[in-house]
Amino acid sequence: MAFTLDDDSALLQPAVIGDVPTSNRLFMAPLTRSRAESDATPSELAALYYAQRASAGLIVSEATAVSRAANGAYPNTPGMFTDRHQRRWAGIADAVHAEGGRMFLQLWHVGRMGHPEIGGVETVAPSAIAAQMTAHTPTGRKPLPVPRALRTDEIAAIVADFRAAARRAVDAGMDGVEIHSANGYLLHEFLSDVTNRRDDIYGGSPQNRARFTAEVVEAVADEIGAGRVGLRISPGNSAGDMLPRTRGAIQHEVDEVSAYEALLNRIAALPLAYLHMVIEPTQPAFAVVRSLWERTLVLNTPRTVETNFCELENLVDWGVVGAVAVGRAYLANPDLIDRLRQGAALNEPDQATFYASGPVGYIDYPTLDEVDSLGVA
Repeated sequence: MAFTLDDDSALLQPAVIGDVPTSNRLFMAPLTRSRAESDATPSELAALYYAQRASAGLIVSEATAVSRAANGAYPNTPGMFTDRHQRRWAGIADAVHAEGGRMFLQLWHVGRMGHPEIGGVETVAPSAIAAQMTAHTPTGRKPLPVPRALRTDEIAAIVADFRAAARRAVDAGMDGVEIHSANGYLLHEFLSDVTNRRDDIYGGSPQNRARFTAEVVEAVADEIGAGRVGLRISPGNSAGDMLPRTRGAIQHEVDEVSAYEALLNRIAALPLAYLHMVIEPTQPAFAVVRSLWERTLVLNTPRTVETNFCELENLVDWGVVGAVAVGRAYLANPDLIDRLRQGAALNEPDQATFYASGPVGYIDYPTLDEVDSLGVA
């Protein structure tokens, strides 16, 4: 049975997220689509893709590299470090705004998830610990390499890359940026005791492991204003092989809480737009973070919960979170809000086209205006 949102639904109520007003609280989560050009310029189709989904309260873009060295986890992912990138993203921002939407650009560095055959650059990480995964390179599936541990004196330059990309994003007309510190990429790697075995000021204690992400947040907030900055975290998330390791009889557990407590305590004075958590609300880390975060909390739940709109509505209605972000539902339903208002059936996402090139599975999902009276394509 299709789910229907009434006009007074908590998900449909407007909000002010930092400096940005939103028309509703059902946001579009970031989704890698692998359709950028070879130089990391977004596809010419991207403006239409995002504009089609402008009824989302807030669109968070696909993950976007802050430098050439930050790219290379997946083929054809975009960047924001050249004038050409900025011009194309400006066209995307204009298209979304023309449809009444709001959009943040998600910024990342892929860290140890990169492969030199994809990005053409050396793979780096907090420590020389490889993810036990493979990458889809131009010459086939290959194991991810052992990354080089970043030197202490290299980290300031990466912080500066995030700052510069955020400036470009706002200059391009984006409403703000989301800093990606989740899902096994570089900033998450520094937070985690699984991947961070450093003995300098960026490793060891929870405060040290939180330092890099905090410095990025502080630099970006200083550059574009804290009210235009969101932060994405995923305490305890195993994505990117962020799993505990067993050495003999000793189980090295992932510290899911203390580094995030340190991070949130350090940035507490910054009036950020939102904190975006990728987590099950039943996980212990959720309660800890929720108790520490006083501003807007955006929840991105696992795939099995994403389309349970009744549960998501309750979480917002009860004040547990300020907004929710869904990915695949928006991917396959550009008019998701209209469908939910009318109780219409939802399009099913075609996984075979998630990372393909061209328009199929990208800009051709039908809206209600393009289907029969039953809402079936």
